[in-house]
Amino acid sequence: MFSLEQARTVIATTRAKGREMGLNPLTVVVLDAGGHLVGMEREDGAGFGRPDVASGKAAGALAMGVSSRKLGDMAAERPQFMAALSVAWSGKIIPAAGGVLIKDAQGMLLGAVGVSGDLSDKDEEAALAGVAAAQLAAG
Repeated sequence: MFSLEQARTVIATTRAKGREMGLNPLTVVVLDAGGHLVGMEREDGAGFGRPDVASGKAAGALAMGVSSRKLGDMAAERPQFMAALSVAWSGKIIPAAGGVLIKDAQGMLLGAVGVSGDLSDKDEEAALAGVAAAQLAAG
């Protein structure tokens, strides 16, 4: 089970890592394994569309069982497939780094975190720090 306290740790540490890295204001979304919102924070100055982007990164990772970075690779390799997925899911997946699966020590899927606000690679780095701080594994 993925607790609200774990989600809060992921969010707080992701945001702190973003500040440490000097990133633009971040939005962090945490979903449980069923795709339900557990927590979300949008930093002051973050664009109004960032929650949707962060949610799309996390939801895409959950839906396909891979990081949103891998979804980006899939989009480059198989654009027709990714276009079909986008239609099937009403455009709610974002195939760019920043969405990371969250697993427990035994490898059980607990949920995903999505981050948006800076370059996707930097969003992902901040997300990974958040997952690690909650003593969980990124998948």
